[in-house]
Amino acid sequence: MSERAGFELIFTNALPAEGTPAKHVVEVFPTTAVGSGGYPIYVDATKIIRAEISDTGQVRMIASGGGQRPQSPTEVHRLPPTGDR
Repeated sequence: MSERAGFELIFTNALPAEGTPAKHVVEVFPTTAVGSGGYPIYVDATKIIRAEISDTGQVRMIASGGGQRPQSPTEVHRLPPTGDR
């Protein structure tokens, strides 16, 4: 049986010096934690990127430390279940 799939979060920043957007892709995977909206909390390999992701793909970023102001992703894509990769 395959595990629940993770998500690919894509963050886009404009680089002021070059004027072109830069995309940063982060894969997050489910934890056993549940967020305030009742949906699973997903984290990246470093556990710095944390997000509550609904079953419809809505994302709420969660600060993993003091003073953080997490940016919301510009795109979200579901990854195939780990048993299917």
